[in-house]
Amino acid sequence: MDKGRRKTLNYCSMSSLPSRIQEAVSTGKILPDTARNILFLLDEAGIEEWGRDSLEELVAGGQWTELDDRFYKTLSFGTGGLRGRTIGKVVTRAEWGGHAGQKQPQYPATGTNSMNYFNLSRATQGLVRYVLESFPNQVPKLVISHDTRYFSRAFAELAATIASEMGVDAFLFPADRSTPELSFAVRHLQAHAGVMVTASHNPPHDNGYKVYFQDGAQIVEPHASGIIARVLAVKSGRVEKHAAQPGKITVLDESVDRAYMEAVGTLVLEPEVIRQQQSKLKLVYTPIHGTGARIVPQLLQKLGFNVSLVAAQAVGDGGFPTVKSPNPENAEALALGIEQARREQADLVLGTDPDADRMGAVVRGSDGHYEIITGNMIGSILAAYRLERLFARGILHKGNAARAVLIKTFVTTDLQKAIAADYGVRCVDTLTGFKYIGEKMRVYEEQAGGRQGLDAVAWRTRLLEKSSFVVFGGEESYGYSGGDYVRDKDANAAVLMCAETAAYAASQGRTLLDYLDDLYLKYGYYSEKLGTLTFEGAEGAAKIQRLLESYKKDTPREWGGRKVEGMQNFAGETILDVDGKEIPRELMLLFRLEGGFRVAVRASGTEPKIKYYFFGMEPVASAAVLAAAKPRLQQVLEKLWTDTQTEVTARVG
Repeated sequence: MDKGRRKTLNYCSMSSLPSRIQEAVSTGKILPDTARNILFLLDEAGIEEWGRDSLEELVAGGQWTELDDRFYKTLSFGTGGLRGRTIGKVVTRAEWGGHAGQKQPQYPATGTNSMNYFNLSRATQGLVRYVLESFPNQVPKLVISHDTRYFSRAFAELAATIASEMGVDAFLFPADRSTPELSFAVRHLQAHAGVMVTASHNPPHDNGYKVYFQDGAQIVEPHASGIIARVLAVKSGRVEKHAAQPGKITVLDESVDRAYMEAVGTLVLEPEVIRQQQSKLKLVYTPIHGTGARIVPQLLQKLGFNVSLVAAQAVGDGGFPTVKSPNPENAEALALGIEQARREQADLVLGTDPDADRMGAVVRGSDGHYEIITGNMIGSILAAYRLERLFARGILHKGNAARAVLIKTFVTTDLQKAIAADYGVRCVDTLTGFKYIGEKMRVYEEQAGGRQGLDAVAWRTRLLEKSSFVVFGGEESYGYSGGDYVRDKDANAAVLMCAETAAYAASQGRTLLDYLDDLYLKYGYYSEKLGTLTFEGAEGAAKIQRLLESYKKDTPREWGGRKVEGMQNFAGETILDVDGKEIPRELMLLFRLEGGFRVAVRASGTEPKIKYYFFGMEPVASAAVLAAAKPRLQQVLEKLWTDTQTEVTARVG
């Protein structure tokens, strides 16, 4: 890590920094917790000279709100890791350093609540301590990857250095790689843990640190609490004790890429259909300046798909210069892809976020209009297609259907539950977070006695004989999985699965929109809406908690003019999934409304947001009824959201 060179600052009239901080507390300019954390960083935790310079600038400039946001708490190491601002709302001259006039400052934002070298070091020290304790008398392995964001490479290299100094062997990718490939690499290299430096689809000013355990999935209990405890015990950003024998740092070669691509390729169910349609079906793909550019174009071309790349978004860039947000959920992020598709008369636009764990899609309908489809729609299409073809090929049948399973989150459409029931397979609901889907995959693997080098076909056979075979896993927030070789959502694989499904539909003269309408006609029209409210900083975090607590204490009797018939509190009730496993306690509320409507409310685990999920369904008997039901049901959900926003204002302002 570059410690920087201290510049002499001419604050002649300014008293010492600690006394100015105390004065700011006494006059109500900053929170007491802010002051405590600033003094902790100055006196105990260790701070680089450029960091002190940055603090002096903020104090001298009276940037009290900025100081509160940076210091009102220590960045929480949650059950998935860290995520926060790496670049402050106010960037000081000290942080710009020698990069003035460039897009990226030389140094990340100083602050106990910022994603910076201090917090990354604490996280890595805590993780390594836990791994060393969990695997005594071994030299553990830690695999580290990163996305294309600002500071991601520097953070990854620092994590590798710290791990090595503490006696752990670190395996570092040579450049940016996707989150799913990191998950794959943990198992492929028989490592004990993994780190992915990413903030997924967050704005450019954010970065993060996701932790994976030996099974390749994000940490769950009991490891989550154990790692969190070790991280909280670390008070300094500097490694206090070096191991007697440092670990090795190995830069990985392309063999991991090849192995991962081979594993993704096993998801193809109908290779002949792809060959037949390769000259007819046209795809446009955009990595939105992220890691998907490393794998997806090669993967699609190798399988014979006719794909063109959005050149302006094909190069990794942490500033994401062509979009407001690198989130494939948003139409704006796919706009360049849609423009290119119109020029080329392409059938499908597919986009992945910076760490390639989420995928969005735009489909050209039979009338030539391009329609963006939601994560619920994409997941339902992929789940239905994979079940349809597995049954058609005789791999699944009535004799083993009970051992096949779809996995989704509670806030994902129940259309997938209806599809599963029709085929006689189980549908497991989990809490939000793909780590819970990954945990299920680990349990099923253990029940089958372990994979032990079996190829994909033999492993599927064993799961169907001895345990449970996961046909598909997905969540409404554009995350999907078609195989347990990865224990996280995989947008690289999702692109392949979606392209194959489109090829299959095209072979029958249909589009993915037609395929989806067929599902609605068979199972009913399911419609969903996600509404989010953003509350940033210290005040915002407190408001989110007050709002959630208010729903528990003052449960609404009606919602949007519809009677509330019941509420399920996931933090206060014992809830079992269809396998009989208890769902972990988490503050999420699910309201049942008259007419079969539902509303789920939860705080985002990665962003300063509270999220509202609205669900509705209508049976439809014909295409004409379906056409009328779509706008009608969507209007109901829109009204529920509008009324929700008004009610929130009344509750907490």
